[in-house]
Amino acid sequence: MALAVGAGDFADLARYGLFGELGHRDYLRRTEEQLTALYRQGLEVHLRVLEAHDFEDYCEALGLDPRAPAARVAYAGDPELAGEPFVYAGERLAELAPVLLDDHRARVRMSVACAALLDAVGDDPAGQRRMAAVMRYVTSVYLALVDGAGEGCHLLTLRCHGPEDGEELTSAVDVCVEGGQLYPAGRDTEAFCVTLAAGVACGGAGALLLHGDPSADGQGSPGQGGPGGGSSTGDAAEPKADGARARPPVRGWALADGRLRPMTAHEVFDVLADDAARGLPFPPGVDPRPGFPLPGFPGPRDGGGPLG
Repeated sequence: MALAVGAGDFADLARYGLFGELGHRDYLRRTEEQLTALYRQGLEVHLRVLEAHDFEDYCEALGLDPRAPAARVAYAGDPELAGEPFVYAGERLAELAPVLLDDHRARVRMSVACAALLDAVGDDPAGQRRMAAVMRYVTSVYLALVDGAGEGCHLLTLRCHGPEDGEELTSAVDVCVEGGQLYPAGRDTEAFCVTLAAGVACGGAGALLLHGDPSADGQGSPGQGGPGGGSSTGDAAEPKADGARARPPVRGWALADGRLRPMTAHEVFDVLADDAARGLPFPPGVDPRPGFPLPGFPGPRDGGGPLG
């Protein structure tokens, strides 16, 4: 089932007569009643966001009339939708809507990154082997970042592009660790890893930042630290001697020619300033720090470079 969660999408799609005379609030109320009834019957309902421009492009590509009910059904059940389905579990729509929207945005990022990744490695058997090698590497990098982040809820951000004015890819994921246990971030983790894999495979350039938990108290387990013996970001908010809380850290890595290297603290600051110039808020009171060492891409014996 495809839901017009946003008021803007609803208004744009209403001109096709998809919702009759209903306003957005009444539409959401009736949709919730329908979902509840289906759920109580024991039926598994898969949801996706009904996005106006995407729906119009979909109908145009397949020669469908957007006014026809069959077009909406086809869009809702499109097998090209990235990742596992979003399954309705009986939630109230007011609680479900923001989660569904976040899932939708992650799917979009993942679809774009998947296309870039496939274009970089190819779809022949050799390309499949290259893709497997890249994904193993990206997984090891993600786990090293989690290990180095330490206790608390941190934020990983990534932006990269191909070597020849390729489309910019962006992704972000929360990394939450409690008692040494990583809490899954669902589709955002998948989107982040596929985006990084695309940047690595195409030999792209970009920046990866690890924003430390601003609320961390620095009282992690004894001996806890990042890869290579460095301190984990969990120490960054450790209270100072006068009782003042230290600034939350931001560590960074540069992606160049498909390879990650730790940035210097000055480079991290420059990336934050560049992000601010692009319209993103500059994190207040942060402490730019160098990135810690991450796993290198396997050598020739392990499958060569990303495109080797």
